[in-house]
This record gives sequence, structure tokens and C-alpha cells, in this order.
Amino acid sequence: MLEPSNNNELPPIPAKRYFTIGEVSELCDVKAHVLRYWEQEFPQLKPVKRRGNRRYYQRHDVMLIRQIRALLYEQGFTIGGARQRLSGTEVKEELSQTQQLARSLRNELEEVLELLNHR
Repeated sequence: MLEPSNNNELPPIPAKRYFTIGEVSELCDVKAHVLRYWEQEFPQLKPVKRRGNRRYYQRHDVMLIRQIRALLYEQGFTIGGARQRLSGTEVKEELSQTQQLARSLRNELEEVLELLNHR
């Protein structure tokens, strides 16, 4: 098991659209029951639920879980403190920057794909 201060040693997030709770548990080094509990405590965390109430997490959910994990396990926040921190403007600005970076990366990849298709 990873030490709390080693969040940067978590495995990379695969390029998939949806992840099961078991996969997210391994990617974030957090047990499944903790993930279900965090869903109740953090309103931002809302995985898609399909047949049989099965949870399917998206990439942004996994990133949010890693952020929650870092706040709780590495920075020593309480659940309430982490909730406040996540609802603050700092996180919204970081998310905006992340979204801009993702758009830029996507545009670059689309350009590369277009170049490859014209060969």
C-alpha cells in the first residue's frame, strides 16, 4: 500500500471513458466503501449510475478523487475542510486551467490525426 505522502506514485489514469468502482479503487489507492462514502460527503463527486445501480466513474471523477485523497491523507484536512476547499474558487480556477489545457491538447491531437489521415 502506498504511503499517504506518495500520491504522485499512483498509477497513471488509462485513456478510457468509464471506470468501475474497482478500477477507481486501484487507481486512487482508496477502498470501494470509502469511495461510496465520499460520494455522500462531496457533492461534486457524482459517478454515472447504470443498471443495478452500478457506478461508472469518468476521468474527471478519478482526478477529483485523487484530489480529495491528497487533501485528506496528505494535507490533513477534515472531511468538512476538504469539502470547503473543493467548493472554493481556487479549485474552480484549477479546473478551468485544466479544461483549457485539455482543449489545447485535444486540438493538437486532432491536427496530428488530420496530418496522418492525409498521408
